Amino acid sequence: MSNAKLYYEERTPSPLEQVWRQFRHNLWAMTALHVLGLIVLITLFAPLIAPYSPTVQFSDSLSLPPAWNDEGSVRFLLGTDELGRDMLSRLLHGARLSFGLPLLVVLAAAAIGMPLGALAAMSVGVKSSTLKHLLDVLLSIPSLLLALIIVAILGPGLENALLAIWLVLIPQFLHATRNAVHAQRHQDYVIAAQLNGVSQWYLLFVVIFPNTIKVLVVQLTMAWSTAILDIAALGFLGLGAQSPSPEWGTMLAKSVEVAYSSPWVMALPGLALFVTLVAVNIVGDSLKSAIDERIKR
Repeated sequence: MSNAKLYYEERTPSPLEQVWRQFRHNLWAMTALHVLGLIVLITLFAPLIAPYSPTVQFSDSLSLPPAWNDEGSVRFLLGTDELGRDMLSRLLHGARLSFGLPLLVVLAAAAIGMPLGALAAMSVGVKSSTLKHLLDVLLSIPSLLLALIIVAILGPGLENALLAIWLVLIPQFLHATRNAVHAQRHQDYVIAAQLNGVSQWYLLFVVIFPNTIKVLVVQLTMAWSTAILDIAALGFLGLGAQSPSPEWGTMLAKSVEVAYSSPWVMALPGLALFVTLVAVNIVGDSLKSAIDERIKR
């Protein structure tokens, strides 16, 4: 027999539930989230979904248009390139290089930059001031230019491009985290916690850190979109992934020569990059707005 409730009990939703309620009421945000979820699934299961290997060539189907064209074939839903490689298979496998790897690079950079930034914000004196000015100078240089300089020193290749972008993103996370934590250090609630005698670790992770989530979410999404764009740009310039890799930027670079005769070869990877970047930015902006609404309440 179930226990009957004799009185009304009001339940206050957690901060995470409040943010989710605000987020899910935004149609564009939910659409972008579903698109990102689809891309994640493609990234994880590309070898199982793709009908062919991304490098196999069909000599009897060179520059075949997509299946909805009169000259297309159902065997190749998105057509083939000038070497007879299936565009659908290349796009699906390319998601791992153009979407999955940037995410891993961003998480690796955040794992180093955020703790260092938090420690720098909790320190005072010459070291903290010197670090701030050094980061200001470093961040005044565009990230793609820094990545180009590093790749020029290390040499072209996907591994070197990923390393270069990782090194470029670490100062960005360090700077954003330092500023966010430093802005909270002199708030009344932090001073009250210090007067209660809490430790520095408790003050940082339990008191200050939850109030910097909005800044860190924005930084994560910006870094993610920057990493996707920079990897594609380096591949397009021939300094990142090398052919026959199905990385979307490299596919764009190789499609320039056949852009007029086979426009789908250029349009499809460009569209994949566009949709991915828009989805990432919409989700990030919507999360920021949802957190802002929750704070106002």
